[in-house]
Amino acid sequence: MPRTQLSPADRGLAARVRQLHLIAAARVSAARATSPQQVADIVRVTVDDEVDTRTFAAIVTDCSAGLPRR
Repeated sequence: MPRTQLSPADRGLAARVRQLHLIAAARVSAARATSPQQVADIVRVTVDDEVDTRTFAAIVTDCSAGLPRR
């Protein structure tokens, strides 16, 4: 199957999303968030309208993975 080549703009956007994801994860860890709502609040401040709703939700889900189960 041939690989799809991304345009330079798309590569830049993908890199920015990865960067925001890493920053959000670091902030969640540093804040020692204990609830999905705390994670969502931290991610919301971090991404500040730079990502769409689906990407926001994916970042929140990923950053919430380490929270204790209730």
